[in-house]
Amino acid sequence: MAQNKSVEELSYKEASIELEGIIRNLESGDLELEESLEGYTRGVELLKSLRTRLAAAEQKVSVLMKDIDGGDTLVAGESADTTDGLSF
Repeated sequence: MAQNKSVEELSYKEASIELEGIIRNLESGDLELEESLEGYTRGVELLKSLRTRLAAAEQKVSVLMKDIDGGDTLVAGESADTTDGLSF
């Protein structure tokens, strides 16, 4: 199971899949208190990592999109949706 790996060792896809599984388990209400706390803690770690990686990827794209003259050619768009209901 991916949860045996540290958050840093997981790919973006692995981390997001694991986070989805944790959310499903927490929403089911079938976990013991200790399991819920462990899952929530792991979920927060995964979410922080995913948001950091996404922000870094957005920054790289922004840098790559600069034209030869150094002007920024990015068009206005929507930022990533972070309204996932989890807050820290």
